[in-house]
Amino acid sequence: MKKVIRIVAVVLVVLVIAVPICSYFLLNHALLTNKGAAKLANTDSYLQKNYPVVAQWKDSLQRVGALRDTFIVADDGARLHAYYVRAASPTTHTAVVVHGYTDNALYWLPIGYMYSHDLGYNILLPDLRFAGQSEGTHIQMGWFDRLDVLRWIGVADNMFGNDLQIVVHGISMGAATTMMLSGEKTPATVRCFVEDCGYSSVWDEFEKELHVMHLPSFPLLNCASAMCNLRYGWSFSEASSVNQLKKCRKPMLFIHGDNDTYVPFSMLQKVYDAKPAPKEMWVAHGSVHALAYHDHTAEYTKVVATFVGKYIKKRRVCYE
Repeated sequence: MKKVIRIVAVVLVVLVIAVPICSYFLLNHALLTNKGAAKLANTDSYLQKNYPVVAQWKDSLQRVGALRDTFIVADDGARLHAYYVRAASPTTHTAVVVHGYTDNALYWLPIGYMYSHDLGYNILLPDLRFAGQSEGTHIQMGWFDRLDVLRWIGVADNMFGNDLQIVVHGISMGAATTMMLSGEKTPATVRCFVEDCGYSSVWDEFEKELHVMHLPSFPLLNCASAMCNLRYGWSFSEASSVNQLKKCRKPMLFIHGDNDTYVPFSMLQKVYDAKPAPKEMWVAHGSVHALAYHDHTAEYTKVVATFVGKYIKKRRVCYE
């Protein structure tokens, strides 16, 4: 009996020590990864390889000074960066494009190209915190990012003229950011949202990643979430697209590739069901994570144009 007790005691001691250590490394691996720096350095080559037309368009914008930088300072003092491009003809139509996990604003210039080149919109592409040229202490997984994007919407209102009509379009973590934003009180200028392959919650996404690594979510995820709350002021469970969508009353288009395993395709139905009408869904058949636009460019553009066209009307204005 004493031997059993000693074994149990040793196991408990190991767990008490090992779980916090593993959770600590899990948290740092997820939120402090250096992959973003590598992607930033390789963004031009990535665009040239995967979206050569967009790469040429970017070069042409830069030659004439049309791809511009802007910075704001957040309430906590962090300096945040975004790119913007004015439409060729003055318009109220504006898209705020939100990038994904470890990406940067230019990494998703292809979506900006769709809105600017194909649909004639003004575009604003923020670098989320800890990405691109924006400062930040960690990757926020969309939760506090939603408040930064809300701030950028105000910048767009001042930048592109009066009486704007804005669509917020996010990819992957940017899609989760968009869904999380949608539950907040947004300005009347925000007419609709498009989310492309966003996760249902940070908890759900990290739990899936642990299962892929054959690791138990309990108690690792619980401990890592508690550490995140202590260090950064938010928990994995509160960072929920589903809970925010329940409060959203503005239109949203949901997009997901049916071969997505990174943010599992099954999450599409979960977030779609959480959102009250008006809402629409489009499935990109055969596409893996975040490749719906790449694989189905013409159809993607048509679906998005048709959706936003219902809520963003044809009106022209002059810049101030």
